Amino acid sequence: MKLVSKNVDKGQGTVVLIPEESEDMWHAYNLIAEGDSVRSTTIRKVQNETATGSSTSSRVRTTLTITVETIDFDTQGCVLRLKGRNIEENQYVKMGAYHTLDLELNRKFELRKPEWDSIALERIEMACDPTQSADVAAVVMQEGLAHVCLITPSMTLVRSKIEVNIPRKRKGNIQQHEKGLSKFYESVMQGILRHVNFDVVKCVLVASPGFVKDQFMEYMFQQAVKLDIKLLLDNKSKFMLVHSSSGFKHSLREVMQEPAVMSKISDTKAAGEVKALEQFYAMLQCEPSKAFYGKKHVTAAAEAQAVETLLISDNLFRCQDVNLRKEYVQLVESVREAGGDVKIFSSMHISGEQLSQLTGIAAILRFPMPELEEDSDGDDNVDSDSD
Repeated sequence: MKLVSKNVDKGQGTVVLIPEESEDMWHAYNLIAEGDSVRSTTIRKVQNETATGSSTSSRVRTTLTITVETIDFDTQGCVLRLKGRNIEENQYVKMGAYHTLDLELNRKFELRKPEWDSIALERIEMACDPTQSADVAAVVMQEGLAHVCLITPSMTLVRSKIEVNIPRKRKGNIQQHEKGLSKFYESVMQGILRHVNFDVVKCVLVASPGFVKDQFMEYMFQQAVKLDIKLLLDNKSKFMLVHSSSGFKHSLREVMQEPAVMSKISDTKAAGEVKALEQFYAMLQCEPSKAFYGKKHVTAAAEAQAVETLLISDNLFRCQDVNLRKEYVQLVESVREAGGDVKIFSSMHISGEQLSQLTGIAAILRFPMPELEEDSDGDDNVDSDSD
């Protein structure tokens, strides 16, 4: 994301941003809330009447400012669609008329909020940091099925799903099986070459049950030598073989928790989130009076300045209730003021999906608070007030 200008003082003001890659649309989705105003160029269909009474329609590009009423984010196409009423004079669109703005890559938009809070300003800093990009790639596979994924600081993106029907081994004739396997491995290799940017990616995880991953790696590097694919040969050290239970995307969860993987990608945000969640689960088993989830218990722990690490889903900052959002922002700020660590999980990440199952908010405490355990009355299951 490119920051063109930022004019925010005492929580009031505007920022002008240019989304440069698909992940920037995810950041924009997290930044824009109902009630904000967004100014951007758009295409509008205009009817013109001629002197003879016949009418012609043409499409014109115009700049509109709308107050956002609905926000629609297409995760597959990474398209952000905003609908709302026009609030500035325009020759083609009446004041108060509804219009939909599609935010597009490499086209700037201006965002004005009634109030900029610390979470929104932090999101801009994170989005505009050029060092934040997809530095981990993963291929989870089983015989005949593979997913090529990019693991960015905010999202796990499935870039390619490969399905190839592999004939079963038959006695005395395994040629068809071998042919099918080669076709499958070739497709996966092409998927890696097409979707993995080795200039940015530090590590490519290749995961599967059994020996599928080993056979694939052998095939890929035999082909790389045979066809002189320098891109693969030069980056051989970045590939890492890991066990997974299947070739489906959800297997990434166990892959990311492998100690060897954790140490390899230890400096990425994704690894930090996975580690924090691991610690939380471990604490929940060993010392349950130092691990709590749900808004009620975590808020009580924060008031006692007991929170060492706060785990919170970005989903909660998109809730439509402004006051509830403010409560979550205040919770984050109070934990930081008391010297605690805050990890904001992306709901588009495997680890974020796990946290959402725990109401989207959890905390590891500095000291035990058994009185909170005694106060468990089932309120924790009503915290996911996200859209």
